[in-house]
Amino acid sequence: LQIVESGGGLGQPGGSLRLSCALSGGTLDRYAIGWVRQAPGKEREGILCANSNDGSTKSTDSVKGRFTISRNRAKNTVYLQMNSLKPEDTAVYYCAEPDEDECVIGPGIPLVKYDYWGQGTQVTVSL
Repeated sequence: LQIVESGGGLGQPGGSLRLSCALSGGTLDRYAIGWVRQAPGKEREGILCANSNDGSTKSTDSVKGRFTISRNRAKNTVYLQMNSLKPEDTAVYYCAEPDEDECVIGPGIPLVKYDYWGQGTQVTVSL
């Protein structure tokens, strides 16, 4: 499975950005997919994850009500819609496939909890 993120860049506080996560080498329906971010000097944080079986999602309090995850099966792509951006959302964002398809979110995510990772895309929130 290969994962490629895109769509990062500069966003303004209160604004929106959408990140894309394109999968190849596998069918999206078979995989749970999560978004993990890491800000400079801070620990890795799993922020959102969508299960493969029923599409249900988990999200951390830090992004709940602001960020959503969605899938386009025809494009084999997952999206992270980020609204009401805050400066503390500045980080490198990674799309990743959880180990054994078990969604894990929260701070301090070990690398081993996710099997496949994209290369990451930088999101900077600033005026």
